[in-house]
Amino acid sequence: MNRRTFYLLSSIPCGIMAASLGASVALASPGAQPLPLPPGMPEARDIPFPGTIHLTVDATDLARHIMSAHETIPVPSDIADKGGVMTLLYPMWIPGDHSPTGSLDQFGGLVAHANGAIVPWLRDAVKVSAFHVTVPKGAHTLDLDFQFLSPVSPEEGRVVMTPSMLNVQWNLVSLYPAGYFTRQINVVTQLKLPAGWKYGTALRAETNGANNEITFRQVTYNNLVDSPLYAGKYFRKIDLAPGSDVPVALNIVADHPDELEATDAQIAAHRALVAQANLLFGSHHYDHYDFLLALTKELGGIGLEHHQSSENSAPRGYFTEWEKTFAANDLLAHEYTHSWNGKFRRPDGLWAPNFDIAQRGTGLWVYEGQTQYWGYVLAARAGLLTKEQTMEAIAMVAASYDASKGRNWRPLIDTTNDPVIAQRAPQSWRSWQRSEDYYSEGQLIWLDADTLIRSKTDNKKSLNDFAKHFFGVENGSYVTKTYSFDDIVHNLNDILPYDWASFLHERLDKTNTHAPLDGIKRGGYKLVFNNKPNTWAKSYEFDRHVSDFAFSLGLVVKKDGTIASVQWGSPAWAASLTRDQKIVAVNGESYDDDGLTQAIKDAAKDHAATIELLLQDRDHYHTVKLDYHGGIRIPHLERDGTAPDLLSDILTPLK
Repeated sequence: MNRRTFYLLSSIPCGIMAASLGASVALASPGAQPLPLPPGMPEARDIPFPGTIHLTVDATDLARHIMSAHETIPVPSDIADKGGVMTLLYPMWIPGDHSPTGSLDQFGGLVAHANGAIVPWLRDAVKVSAFHVTVPKGAHTLDLDFQFLSPVSPEEGRVVMTPSMLNVQWNLVSLYPAGYFTRQINVVTQLKLPAGWKYGTALRAETNGANNEITFRQVTYNNLVDSPLYAGKYFRKIDLAPGSDVPVALNIVADHPDELEATDAQIAAHRALVAQANLLFGSHHYDHYDFLLALTKELGGIGLEHHQSSENSAPRGYFTEWEKTFAANDLLAHEYTHSWNGKFRRPDGLWAPNFDIAQRGTGLWVYEGQTQYWGYVLAARAGLLTKEQTMEAIAMVAASYDASKGRNWRPLIDTTNDPVIAQRAPQSWRSWQRSEDYYSEGQLIWLDADTLIRSKTDNKKSLNDFAKHFFGVENGSYVTKTYSFDDIVHNLNDILPYDWASFLHERLDKTNTHAPLDGIKRGGYKLVFNNKPNTWAKSYEFDRHVSDFAFSLGLVVKKDGTIASVQWGSPAWAASLTRDQKIVAVNGESYDDDGLTQAIKDAAKDHAATIELLLQDRDHYHTVKLDYHGGIRIPHLERDGTAPDLLSDILTPLK
């Protein structure tokens, strides 16, 4: 506004000016309006898709990490007769990931043919995993060609192709028609592998052709996505249920052939896992089961459940350094439990008719929390972990979640949203933000429930009874059976009449200063801290290449001195330390974990001493002093004679 205009306006009475301005506003053009949304996707219907999809995948381009796919998809008659648009979807919501993790950014090269000619496609402007393909009149099939451009390094994402092994996840190399439940779409799949490689999968081969081309038996698209494949130059298959009518196998791929060498005792422990799970649940929900295990430093890490298989990676020394790597030994027990809990029985919010409808994770405290509990228990009962190792693991879980300050503001149930919120990205202050705490804090809740049932029934009933009652129904069926919170409460009451709704709401929906540790106390133990090594923690440190000072200074430090995490409210937090800073020196000497350990011990003896750290923060250096004198604090479970030793009973093998 120029000065002359200002003077002119200032001489006009306020009421007249306001009226004039109001009229001016009224005459102005209306504000921006939202663009209408495009038409929605065809609603998924529980009717058979007409015809069978044929999918061919070439996974031999190891050097460039590319899988090439060709897919022939029948066109429904209502579109073929008149021509029109057929919508194809790329899977985004994969069961077990609990969030939209589909690698759409690695999908490329899509070309569609019909009647021998290229036809156009258009990506949906809102649902970018949907492709609208123009189908000419009279075209009864669509032929698609595309590639999965898998990561060539961990910086791009999870590596799934290496010179010695690969992991084929069918959701990454296929599209499927919108408008149908995926259990109503049939697929025949063919795969080409590098020459001489062997494979493991829950799929069963129809034929094994020349050039290592395998054609698999027809399955539903739902089952195909749920049946990934490991293949490798170095491969071993171990029968875990010899003589059984329901086969269970351990399929192992490794970076080097010597990593496949398992002892008789190690194989016996894996066979005992199958036996103990069958005794616990009193049922099975698969025709056959295939553990897929990669022993690798090169293939990206994974732990994913499937109905008739697992999809896991473990340290290369899983067998050959068994006494050092055992912190990973509950993994297969956890994933195997998911065949019952998570795949057969599933929270109603986590079931969806296809792979592009959002899942709701409210029930993850059962899906993952109880599975985490049974993972530890079954590993101990099978001998994959000793009883002492398992108790050390429980002590670490209890201490970690009891120390988490995030529990003061965020209830556990809200962490079931974390797969969508954070998608497992690194967090600056995990102990304050909380992460997917429903796993291990959920485990403590179920320990609490188990010991409560045992204590109120003189150890005559337990969570074992709930497992058989709830998961053991409809033996042999692998048709998903959903459940709600009320179903959990009802089935717990079948085992022990109790106010289970209040018990669970108190632990799930409310903020609490401390973790739910009643199960440890009721189980005959108490959580203590001293300077004695925790064997499970040492194994974890060995596998992760870190040193854990979480319960003293509040730090976890990588071997090169880089800080991996800082506990909110700890001495390290008070000194303004953060993750990704690097400890260069401790009290004037170059950093190593032994030196920092000794500095903590020295400060405990001399309360006038401080722990001085020289820190590198990118291009900056500074020194901090930690005024801490509490010494080394390592968690353990110590026998408390005021209650029966129920925890030992829980970890004892079933007969």
